[in-house]
Amino acid sequence: MKKSSLLVTLPALAFAGLLLSGCGMFRSTKAWETAKQESPLEIPPGLDTPPANAALVIPPPGSNQPQVTPAGGGQIADGFVVSDTVDNTYQKVGQALESGSLGQLVSHDDSTHSYTVNVVGGEAPAPRKGFFGRLFGHHDKSATKLGGATHPVQITVGASGTSASEVRAQGNAGAVAKVIDVLKGRLGG
Repeated sequence: MKKSSLLVTLPALAFAGLLLSGCGMFRSTKAWETAKQESPLEIPPGLDTPPANAALVIPPPGSNQPQVTPAGGGQIADGFVVSDTVDNTYQKVGQALESGSLGQLVSHDDSTHSYTVNVVGGEAPAPRKGFFGRLFGHHDKSATKLGGATHPVQITVGASGTSASEVRAQGNAGAVAKVIDVLKGRLGG
């Protein structure tokens, strides 16, 4: 084969290959050029605003902490939740109080599910120390003792949700702490 025919044949073959392979140089591959406008989404009636019921209300910060009333001189309210009905929990609290280990049962009111107990002794909870105070501090034995004095504590049982009940105690801080600890141990709260 001659050199001139080779020079003509090679470019002709390359050009034919490009034509047969479908060179993308002449057509658009941009998808946005062929896009069509779609209709906007429609919100069904009744779903455009969220429901505003009490289940969606966020409680304020610290609302799950014990509430101390400053004018009461160390009065505190504390409690726990038991997974039982209000009536059953009220009966169990009554049985725990009748043993007399906490103090004298002064009164009870079945209509409001409440008890009043005179608690003897107890220890007022001492303020918690920080990390370094616990690490390097000496064991502080100066926790306020309530001594032989009696302190009235009111215990109420109320509903908590649909299948649980809440036991709350209110009174002197040390006496309430003693009552709550004993009742939690006996009721499994």
